[in-house]
Amino acid sequence: MKSQRNSLAGKHPSYDKLKMTEARRKKKLAYDKEYQATPSRVKYREALNTANRKAKTYGNKDGKDMSHTKAGKVVSESQKTNRARNGHNGKSTKK
Repeated sequence: MKSQRNSLAGKHPSYDKLKMTEARRKKKLAYDKEYQATPSRVKYREALNTANRKAKTYGNKDGKDMSHTKAGKVVSESQKTNRARNGHNGKSTKK
């Protein structure tokens, strides 16, 4: 049986664009794993997942995400828009 895990995990196109070596890629993945396990990040994800479930958009592939705003509210937003906003040029990553 084929694995259900994400086969693209750790193979982001930007790694090639940034000319990341295998060692640098591994170091980054290790850091990301440690960072995402911190209590603040876990709490952040829990809040979004709870809001997503409450809005009945969790796991139904409707293309909607819950997004934190600068004011601290959680609002519904398209996944594409929410995930594309990644804070380039020192701008806030929140709506």
